[in-house]
Amino acid sequence: MEMQRFIGRVVRRLEEIVEEETATLRKGAAADLRPFNARKGQGLLDLSRALRQLDGRELDPGTIEGLRALRSALEANRAVLSVHLQAVREIAGVVTEAIREAESDGTYAPPFERKGSSR
Repeated sequence: MEMQRFIGRVVRRLEEIVEEETATLRKGAAADLRPFNARKGQGLLDLSRALRQLDGRELDPGTIEGLRALRSALEANRAVLSVHLQAVREIAGVVTEAIREAESDGTYAPPFERKGSSR
């Protein structure tokens, strides 16, 4: 029973970390995600170790519900992270193209066509 309570605390702590990161990302401000990743990694390690200690015993309903809540928080976090990663990809593409254009002298560019040209 003590192990179940410990697992419940670990799950709640992980859920809080994930929700905090999600809220930070939703604010849209620049954020260093490394501390969140470190805290999530430590929490997952703690959870993995605690679950091994169960030795095949079943989880109590409260712990199962906590794991469901964690799964939901992780899914929301994944969705927000996905949006941010897509934005980073788009910005990187724009920057890459701007650098390419700035470095080019036009030698290998396609010939200039005027609007309305019948070419």
